[in-house]
Amino acid sequence: MKVKQPQPFTFEAGPRAVLLLHGFTGHSADVRMLGRYLEKRGYTSHAPIYRGHGLPPEELVKATPKEWWADVKEAYNHLKELGYEEIAVAGLSLGGVLSLKLAFTEKTKAVVTMCSPMFFDNETQLTKGFQTFSKEYKQLEGKDEAVIEKEVEELLEQSTEVFQQLGKFITEVKNEVDTIYTPAMVVQARQDEMINTDSANYIYENVESDHKALNWYENSGHVITMDKEKEQVFEDIYQFLETLDWEE
Repeated sequence: MKVKQPQPFTFEAGPRAVLLLHGFTGHSADVRMLGRYLEKRGYTSHAPIYRGHGLPPEELVKATPKEWWADVKEAYNHLKELGYEEIAVAGLSLGGVLSLKLAFTEKTKAVVTMCSPMFFDNETQLTKGFQTFSKEYKQLEGKDEAVIEKEVEELLEQSTEVFQQLGKFITEVKNEVDTIYTPAMVVQARQDEMINTDSANYIYENVESDHKALNWYENSGHVITMDKEKEQVFEDIYQFLETLDWEE
């Protein structure tokens, strides 16, 4: 069976723009409901899909964090080309790490991180997440269990380098968080099974913004944008965006 490939999206609504960034092994569906929620409230949003994502896992292990960062910059420039002057950025997991990098390298209105890792002490969980993603993808392709097991095992052997690069990238961003002065909101799920949740405290304590918030959600897991408290998360992000000093 052929798996339907996801697409990036742009929901144009008003002059205030938000760049929405998905997580590792995810794609634009991670942030689509948030995009629609903001669109109804007059915010434009754009979500890219990084190289290797939304594709078979074999493609994902060929891509690099350097390429994903280039894809984020391209997405930021896409909003600029559409005429948006004021751009906030919000990202889930790896998307939040990329959002922080954007906040200290480009002019951003605000940064929102959701369940974003700062400590690379959880390679096991990330590997496990990748393993689950690979298995589910191959099940969707209609392969039988023995084939899936063999292919996933081969993939895990090939993925060592991408995880090493990912760890290095996360650490590089972590070391620059204290150069961020743009307004910041940190969203963290208490039941996050993928990352060290102390990452949220680290981001909140180290960004230099005067305008910052840390929100914990007691009943949510890692993919907080699709979990049981998602509506509350969306509303809180919207309310945070409303506190910013937009020109229009």
